[in-house]
Amino acid sequence: MANNPPQPPSLDRVPSYLQYTPRRAIVSFENLVALANYEEHLRDARKMVWRDRGEPAVELHDLAECADHGVRGGLRAGAIALTIRSGVNLVLLLVRIRGIKRQHRLALIRRALFGEDSFRAGAMLACFVSLYRIILNALPIIFPTNIPIHVRIRQLFDAILAGRPARPIHDAESALADDADIDAPLTVPRPSKHERVRSARLSVSAQAHQTWVHKRTRRWHALLAGAAAGGCAVMCEKHARRVIIAQQVFVRGLQGSWNAFSDRKGIRVPYGDVLVFSLACAQIMYGYLIRPETLPRSYIKWIDTASRLPPETVAMNRDLVLTGKFNIRDLETIIETPYITSRNASELAIKHMLASSSPPIWGYPNAPCIAAHPGIEHCLHVPLDRFWSVFRWMYPIYGALHLVPTLLFKPKVAMREPGRMLLRAMWGTTRSSAFLGLFVVIYQGYFCGKVNLARYIADMRAPAWLLAVVRALPTYYLGGFLSGLSLALEAPRRRPELAMYVLPKGLESAWRMARGRGLVPRRTRGYGEAVLAAVGMGMVMSAYQNEPEHLSGLVRRILYQFIGPN
Repeated sequence: MANNPPQPPSLDRVPSYLQYTPRRAIVSFENLVALANYEEHLRDARKMVWRDRGEPAVELHDLAECADHGVRGGLRAGAIALTIRSGVNLVLLLVRIRGIKRQHRLALIRRALFGEDSFRAGAMLACFVSLYRIILNALPIIFPTNIPIHVRIRQLFDAILAGRPARPIHDAESALADDADIDAPLTVPRPSKHERVRSARLSVSAQAHQTWVHKRTRRWHALLAGAAAGGCAVMCEKHARRVIIAQQVFVRGLQGSWNAFSDRKGIRVPYGDVLVFSLACAQIMYGYLIRPETLPRSYIKWIDTASRLPPETVAMNRDLVLTGKFNIRDLETIIETPYITSRNASELAIKHMLASSSPPIWGYPNAPCIAAHPGIEHCLHVPLDRFWSVFRWMYPIYGALHLVPTLLFKPKVAMREPGRMLLRAMWGTTRSSAFLGLFVVIYQGYFCGKVNLARYIADMRAPAWLLAVVRALPTYYLGGFLSGLSLALEAPRRRPELAMYVLPKGLESAWRMARGRGLVPRRTRGYGEAVLAAVGMGMVMSAYQNEPEHLSGLVRRILYQFIGPN
């Protein structure tokens, strides 16, 4: 019998790999899980305030889901709007709080945070988003694309008369077809072998964004939803705010509609934004000099400050143009200005007397150009003085407008490249300040040239019709149009925004002038702003849902954050 090989001695301790418990590893793993859950909650909370780009559209199949979707979005939009309005009110109050008595500060802070304006803004956005979402998503369910509209209306009407619910529709996919081809499938046809191009591999969010861009609704759905929601929502604001909101919405709708039409027809207007700006400035400057009642008083005060013109000079010129006379108190106020010498004052008085005594055959007189630049005798010395004065006044204001948004919305870029960011802000500020300075110089030079030319024609005893043409009222439109060409100094990306800023003022002035002449209704019974907002929001939302690239980037981003894909 063979001997067994010797066995190793048994160990008294238990092997570590059987009894060791990695307590620290388990605790670390649990901490990682908790951290991941915490970041997930933070991400969900952030989505309640800031909507990530590329959010997919929500598929809704019945009216109850539409109502729930709309109410949720309205509550979110209303809360955000209330918070933003309260924050803006608080910042504006803190800027001037040093000049307010201490016993009034707490009440003003409370009013800024929880005042009527904040709740009106929140109610307006909540009403708009809720109504828009409900109507936009309910229309494809009520009026599916596979059934003609007149047939569907007859079905709904018969169902209402019979007292029974309408037949449900299960064709939700076809509701996203375009008006031009409602029966076309949503899928893009596969290109042939020779037409295939290599496409980039996109992330999930990027693919969702591409889907949203091409997932369009029927045009009249967005138009009707935007008009109904916009007209109802604007009534939540005060009357003064309704006018401003309706004007801005209307011009944004015009911008989107024109961009879509011009792109579809292949129309290209060189420097179109400069042209729109110039046309609006022509109407504004005419209203400022001849018909000030057609412009808001606050806007007139701003033009007085920016133009460096004494208000008495504007009033004197207007009285001379319209009546051939002027108020002597305006002349005395200009003469008593500290920086006017006695020589300038006497010359000013003599020229005013000569202007006021012009015979009617020579047309209505204008105020002498020295009244527009008191303290400066020669017109050639005016441009540099006006340009430098306006440039210095606007440089800090435009500096804040160029620098603060970069610091607030792009802090990482500002920290990574502070020198480059500062140089870009300084260059943008210089261009903006130079643009406004050149605007004032052009109109000042035009006015001086117009007045001196009229005096030269009168001295030469030229034909009466020629002097009448030089002194005619439409010449004030020409001065405003020429001044608006200074927008070419601005950066191309800022030109459309400036054009959209002045266009509502020009349209408002033109509307009031037309109303004074009986060309448009004098009263709208308080619903004119709602109608204007409804028309504007209908155009805006039609472009937003079908051709968002035709809206400005600012409007597109704001709408996406408050409304989302649908």
